[in-house]
Amino acid sequence: MIDKNVFRNFSYGVYLTTSYDENNKPVGCVTNSVMQITSEPSTVAVSINHENYTNQCIKKNKKFTVAILPETIQPSIIGTFGYQSSRNVDKFEGIRYHYTNGLPIIEDACGVLICEVIDTMETNTHTVFLGRVTIAEGYKKEVPMTYRYYHEKLKGSSPKTAPSYIEEEKEEIKSAKTKYKCRICGYVHEVDGELPDDYMCPICGQPKSAFDKIEETKEATFS
Repeated sequence: MIDKNVFRNFSYGVYLTTSYDENNKPVGCVTNSVMQITSEPSTVAVSINHENYTNQCIKKNKKFTVAILPETIQPSIIGTFGYQSSRNVDKFEGIRYHYTNGLPIIEDACGVLICEVIDTMETNTHTVFLGRVTIAEGYKKEVPMTYRYYHEKLKGSSPKTAPSYIEEEKEEIKSAKTKYKCRICGYVHEVDGELPDDYMCPICGQPKSAFDKIEETKEATFS
């Protein structure tokens, strides 16, 4: 028997892994399974789902970056990079970033690693990229975001392509307020009455139409 709740006690960070495609378009996705392998030479590993466009791009150009996100990062950045695809969306539009060695780097990270792929390991659903760190830059004395913080404070959830995704648990709602859940990112918003017409999801930026009302008399799902 595997109790998947045990995995919730792993320590996860929240990162942006970026690269570029064959047209030099910047691409990227949210990752939380990133770890340092050795300090000398400096190497890290990152796990990315096969379905992510970023996975394909890294395999082609053998380069990637890992941006460490602080707790102060705009939640909409996580929503854009975590719940949309670089195949059909310019995720970098409207955010501050620059290029180092041809790789896109967001300005609001509290540290960035620039890596060259030296090995890979394939699982049924993910590729684990082993990267040699060539540059480490942008260190800031900010508190790095953890997945627990993202989950508990920002009320965000993992997309199904994330290594840390766990099937949602059911719990009965007992609240005087009406709850609405975003179909895109799973964010739950409580409000007296109806959602305002101009309401936008603070996590993924989706409009009111992306929210479903959760009835108080039935079970709702939370990750």
